[in-house]
Amino acid sequence: MCSPCFCCDAMLGGLARWLRLAGFDTTLPASQSDRELEQVARAERRWLLTRDRALAAHAGPRVLCIQSLAVPEQVGEVCRRLRLRADPARFFTRCSRCNGRLAPLGREDAQGLVPPYVGTHVSDFSRCEGCGQVYWPGSHHGRIRARLVEYFLCESG
Repeated sequence: MCSPCFCCDAMLGGLARWLRLAGFDTTLPASQSDRELEQVARAERRWLLTRDRALAAHAGPRVLCIQSLAVPEQVGEVCRRLRLRADPARFFTRCSRCNGRLAPLGREDAQGLVPPYVGTHVSDFSRCEGCGQVYWPGSHHGRIRARLVEYFLCESG
């Protein structure tokens, strides 16, 4: 089964970040008009996620008007309405900044791109194929993974 792709409007930057962390292809087009957002979502066969009721009213059938203000509730809303569950094997496979795919990066190749302490004590790195951002499982990694499990794998009411 193919995983859904998303296009979030500017009001849903936090939701876009968590969808990306969960491995979902999620764009967040910068400063585009409602019409341009509609066109991008349609052309790329993405679900358009918005809090803008006017946009949602005329954007077509693949649109969700998100009601919640808080990101955890927004994630729950998307999961419930689309019956969406994330695959833990896909966690941390997309750049949380630009949506690019993350590719493994060798420890030697990471040297000079990460703080010296990290380069010495961490062996698992990845790099965004889009923007070049380097990632590694730091102290926050476990907390983020726990939230991803809570947000995407637990049944929400």
